Amino acid sequence: MKRAVKRALVSVSDKSGLIEFVGRLVAAGVEVVSSGGTARTISEAGLPVTTVAEVTGAPEMLGGRVKTLHPRIHGGILADHSQSDHTDDLIEHDIAPFELVVVNLYPFESTVARDGVTPEEAIENIDIGGPTLIRSAAKNYRWVGVVTSPSQYEAVATAIEGGGLDIELREALAKEAFYSTASYDAAITDWLHRDESLPERVVVALSKVESLRYGENPEQSAALYEQRTGVGSWWTDATQLQGKPMSFNNYLDTDAAWRLVNDLGFVGVAVIKHTNAAGAAVREDLSAAFAAAWACDPLAAFGGIVAANVEVDASTAEAITQYFVEVVIAPSVSDDAAAIFAAKANLRVLVAPPPGRGGLEMRHIERGALIQEYPPVPLAVGNRWDDAWETVSARKPTAEEQADLAFAWVVAAHTKSNAIVIAVEEAAVGVGAGDQSRVGAAQRAIDKAGERTNGAVAASDAFFPFRDGIDALAAAGITAIIEPGGSMRDDEVIAAADEHGIGLVFTSRRYFKH
Repeated sequence: MKRAVKRALVSVSDKSGLIEFVGRLVAAGVEVVSSGGTARTISEAGLPVTTVAEVTGAPEMLGGRVKTLHPRIHGGILADHSQSDHTDDLIEHDIAPFELVVVNLYPFESTVARDGVTPEEAIENIDIGGPTLIRSAAKNYRWVGVVTSPSQYEAVATAIEGGGLDIELREALAKEAFYSTASYDAAITDWLHRDESLPERVVVALSKVESLRYGENPEQSAALYEQRTGVGSWWTDATQLQGKPMSFNNYLDTDAAWRLVNDLGFVGVAVIKHTNAAGAAVREDLSAAFAAAWACDPLAAFGGIVAANVEVDASTAEAITQYFVEVVIAPSVSDDAAAIFAAKANLRVLVAPPPGRGGLEMRHIERGALIQEYPPVPLAVGNRWDDAWETVSARKPTAEEQADLAFAWVVAAHTKSNAIVIAVEEAAVGVGAGDQSRVGAAQRAIDKAGERTNGAVAASDAFFPFRDGIDALAAAGITAIIEPGGSMRDDEVIAAADEHGIGLVFTSRRYFKH
């Protein structure tokens, strides 16, 4: 059922594209009713406009807080023209119907995202009349079209010029309209609870960014969604320079790689496979960092994600393209490096801002969610030691061991538990991830490192519940270990370290990653 548009209510905060759109409405014979700044903008452009005050007979008041909240406005929007009592009411009260409502809301989200915004500014940018108009029109979509974004102007204007809005378009517009008010309320709720780490109520608004080929497996459908509230994330602001579209697993692994490499500090590279480190290293030169990171476990690195925390240069790009890599992510890529990457047409190359910190992390379980604060950084970026860490062994780690311990600690914090990371010269040489026992994770890291364990250090993301992990690492040649401490058998663990002449450091902070 196509419905011709004779009368439109237009009240927008974002005025981009407004004049061209209204011009097309006027040319199509539509009467435009508007209020406040929107009416002034239309009038100043030389287009005819009827003010809301002319329709209602009531002036705008309370500094513009009350403009459109009036029966002569909402009656014209909400009337169900299939109901005779509705049409009788319109006639009795001399209310002309609207067939189109065009509204976008006060910029609350961008306002509260600004540094230094005051509560008063935020509150004044909570729209009242706009959501009411949108919901009224969306509820009555069988008779009224509702436009909530300038991106919809072209389709709507074209439909009007073609005789009117059909029911399929009106219903689609209504779906977008209800989402716009729901996400707007979610942003307001999020802001009102801004000082609570874990609020009693959490409302999450997600908008679909793109469909993905499939999920973790080909039988699963999947899509990427963006959280509407709060600040943007690294991937929303990333630019893909080349390569195939990102997959479900690509996003998961790239997020893990990008978070790890940005916590390494200095000039660093992380190689990620299945969200765990297949290698990581820091060096003075990026190509050297890549070589050291890839050397950790070349077999596991095959088909992985490479993340760099400084611009990728030509020599590093040349080294990366010698191997099969799914994604490269960095803060920038030199022109020469981009030309080298271009020879690998399927390689995805992303340029992205640093990942955000803080906020809430959500993981779903059946019909529910687990929400927690993001963990604090394992070590301040640019530091090679934390003075709050305590050496509990008789032997204190050397300065070189301390640098390696700090590096290994950061990598372990980004590795699925149970996690053991073995490192030499600020490069991972063995990673034991996701093992059901801590000694099992230690043995896996030892097996991957091979002879490189001799003189190396190790990090454990949680305490050693028994001395067996210390014994296994010592037997492999490990000279220093960093772990949280806190086991009921810490005394036995410390005694084992002293027996083997190992330097043992407690951080007093666990980094489980399930």
